[in-house]
Amino acid sequence: MHNIEIMSPVGSFESLMAAIQGGAGSVYFGVGKLNMRARSSVNFSLDDLSKIIRICRRHNVKSYLTLNTVIYDEELHEIREIIDTAKTNGITAVIASDISVLEYARSRGIEIHISTQCNITNIAAVKFYSQYADVMVTARELTLEQVAAITRQIKEQDIRGPKGELIKIEIFVHGALCMAVSGKCYLSLHNHNSSANRGACLQDCRRRYIVRDKETDMELEIDNEYIMSPKDLKTIHLLDKVLEAGVTVLKIEGRGRSPEYVKTVTRCYREAVEAFYAGNFTSENIERWDRELATVYNRGFWEGYYLGRQLGEWSPVHGSLATQKKIYIGIVANYFAKSNIAHVRMDTHDLSVGDHIQIVGPTTGVYEAQIEDLVNDDKPCLHVVKGDNPTFRVSRVVRRNDKVYKVVKNAGL
Repeated sequence: MHNIEIMSPVGSFESLMAAIQGGAGSVYFGVGKLNMRARSSVNFSLDDLSKIIRICRRHNVKSYLTLNTVIYDEELHEIREIIDTAKTNGITAVIASDISVLEYARSRGIEIHISTQCNITNIAAVKFYSQYADVMVTARELTLEQVAAITRQIKEQDIRGPKGELIKIEIFVHGALCMAVSGKCYLSLHNHNSSANRGACLQDCRRRYIVRDKETDMELEIDNEYIMSPKDLKTIHLLDKVLEAGVTVLKIEGRGRSPEYVKTVTRCYREAVEAFYAGNFTSENIERWDRELATVYNRGFWEGYYLGRQLGEWSPVHGSLATQKKIYIGIVANYFAKSNIAHVRMDTHDLSVGDHIQIVGPTTGVYEAQIEDLVNDDKPCLHVVKGDNPTFRVSRVVRRNDKVYKVVKNAGL
């Protein structure tokens, strides 16, 4: 893989397994409230740390703990407790921005990665943070030319981190973009006393607004575009330029996203990296990856600031533009390992032979398949409905209480 790392977001055990299935080289996650997705995702508890790290080690995946919010005095004890627990359980690294976290993690000998909240935009900042960190994410506002200049100077000036290795540069390659500079936004704090810099953004920027002329009282609704809500970042079509810029860690945004989002996006970028080094980074493959990425949550796509474009790619909707959606239909009531048969309790809707399904669970991750056969009341059938208890063949292990979804085209687009 030429030392290129795909870093995937994890907000649940389902997403953790999905990231692994998608081919992640590392995962990042938060515990408790001291991370930038404290409010928007179902965060793990401190007690979950040992289990997460065990799973990562079993699958040869690096584990990164995010501790990247603004920290107050009364939270210093909590930060130390989290870092001590992470150290004891063998976390790979912590992602941090507050100096209190950087100093204590360094004192405990834990590898540190610099968060986007530090807004690294030049080689002087890289030199400063190299006393703490081995990996740094550059500010999202940089162009690829600027990123390449930084990676080139790291080699020329031989800038190394605490492990004695050359500093690695990481960039965001896919997911939600914020209108604020590297996420430093105060709009939610101003309007609701709920700080984005404390992981509690209420996303005022994603809403529709009316502009009023104070002199005439004339009002204009900002129609068709959410003018503070950028489209999502997608770089798969220019991944060759990203890699040529010397970036070695590709970070996917989305700790609040679904397991199938994590699996699909991780897999597409993993395939793209492999294709680049195999000489198969073709327009046909890019078109296929584009179609697959469009099936999961997105607000529309653009390439961010990396090509030097001015901001102007606004989201046309409040929610997702995904070309597919999933409909909950029930749970796995039983799984028969010898025959690879799943027994499903239909709680709602219907299911037919030929339908595409997803089975999602904390250990299962995301299983995706097309229904090839259905049996209900010991009789083969083509269609089942709410209240039925059908069985069908699966190609790998699923587990009791896993959730079952039918995947359909999003007719709303």
